[in-house]
Amino acid sequence: MDWHKRYVQQAGWTSELRNYLFKRAGLSGARRVLEVGCGSGAILSGLVTGAAIHGLDREPDCLAEAHRYAAQANLACADALHLPYGGSVFDITFCHFLLLWVGDPLQALREMKRVTRPGGSILALAEPDYSARVDKPEELAVLGRWQAESLRRQGADPAVGSRLPELFGQAAIRSVETGSLQPAGMNRPAPGEWELEWAVLEADLAGMIPAAEIQRLKRLDEAAWQRGERVLHVPTYWILGSSG
Repeated sequence: MDWHKRYVQQAGWTSELRNYLFKRAGLSGARRVLEVGCGSGAILSGLVTGAAIHGLDREPDCLAEAHRYAAQANLACADALHLPYGGSVFDITFCHFLLLWVGDPLQALREMKRVTRPGGSILALAEPDYSARVDKPEELAVLGRWQAESLRRQGADPAVGSRLPELFGQAAIRSVETGSLQPAGMNRPAPGEWELEWAVLEADLAGMIPAAEIQRLKRLDEAAWQRGERVLHVPTYWILGSSG
């Protein structure tokens, strides 16, 4: 599984949203910006700003790739629950598809608030709710249930996206604007997208579901796309907040 390719795909989904939210957050005037859970640098590599860019991830392999793809960033290997920075250091602190993977998302948000200056911006750019995933035709609905269960087994919270406003409030982060990504999935994915989605799904379900059953559903899925009957949508939410 090429995870950098996956992170680039996810970054593409939120490209227009990021442009809008970073403008609202005052990126043009920021001095220091931090991405918590930067992965392989898929977002940091395209961040256009005069600010000092920082990225943090707990996976050394991801950071090795981030050094390659986002060479301009100051990178640190650390956990989102214990950010290795002083208080009120950053003007903008953000994450992207991170909180579902954090054992204590509230603590992660409290840490993001702690390192953000008063009046600075805190953003969760994309967090899914797999518990509300929609799959049609109905014979493919089991894929969503299996994936949500696989994520839980991996220690993730597959429904964290629906709780973003609640979590920001508990972390004493003032909500400025929130919303969801526009539904997608009515048309067949662009070349390479379908294969990448299945590579992720197969990685999630390996050892949990018999390989033959996974391949059977993969064939049904492809046929449904070809007939124009396939719908796949995972509600994904975002929020822009202020540290006070």
